[in-house]
Amino acid sequence: MAFKAFSDYLLLEKNYSKLTLKAYSNDLKEFERFISSEFQSGTINHVNYQQIRSWIVALVESGITNRSINRKISSLNTYYKFLLKIKEIDVNPLNKHKALKVSKKIQIPFSEAEMKAVLEEFNSAKDFEGLRNKLIVELFYATGIRRIELVQLKMADVDIANKTLKVLGKRNKERYIPLIDSVITAIKAYIEKRSELEIINDKSYLFLTKKGVKVYETLVYRIINDYLSKVSTKVKRSPHILRHSFATHLLNQGANLNAVKELLGHSSLAATQVYTHNSIAELKKVYSNTHPRSKK
Repeated sequence: MAFKAFSDYLLLEKNYSKLTLKAYSNDLKEFERFISSEFQSGTINHVNYQQIRSWIVALVESGITNRSINRKISSLNTYYKFLLKIKEIDVNPLNKHKALKVSKKIQIPFSEAEMKAVLEEFNSAKDFEGLRNKLIVELFYATGIRRIELVQLKMADVDIANKTLKVLGKRNKERYIPLIDSVITAIKAYIEKRSELEIINDKSYLFLTKKGVKVYETLVYRIINDYLSKVSTKVKRSPHILRHSFATHLLNQGANLNAVKELLGHSSLAATQVYTHNSIAELKKVYSNTHPRSKK
């Protein structure tokens, strides 16, 4: 298969991250194993839609969600589009494929009261981990950045003088986010404690463990889940819900949708509009409580 050329194309021309490349590779190799097992074919370069359909059926029967299946088929589709581009094939076997239906899940953000309560949990934080965890929560809520973006933050990305944060988003796209005073205060307190660590191996990274190495995604998830569980009974307590809360609360306060789009690092307004559901609900509540005719 043209895996190497495909990987180079995604990395160099499309600016996809190495994490995304790994996901594409895993999907293609999984399909290759299926084709080899079911159809005794050694390559996925020349298959028909019926063979792909057989894989989809097998995935459905295995209990995988439609959303996950659509992602795997999207990887295949991108690969076949690449093969068309380099004239390895004449027809994309997925050119008439329709994605499986996916139920739209409404992400319930944390309320402003819950966010105030969780930040108050850190009022007595003085040690390294307490100040680090406080900054992690504050940064998620004040900037709306993604978990992987937070993990990859460098010391050099923080500009305290200009109160800005440089974030490397999807497809290596940079964006600058303004920082409010409470976050600047939290950054200064954390950096002071960070400098007191006995050993620092990953000096360039902002967030470290107490052993001096870069924090990892599961640790960040655990921090958010643990602290939010103290103030919220919501089932989902993840960094993504904090990102959702950031966007929803901005929109509730009248922020421009385009401005929120830029802050979140979305490439299109369509991606940002999913966050408007709760702001519309808030508007309806305000409307019904304040409009003269609503009380009749």
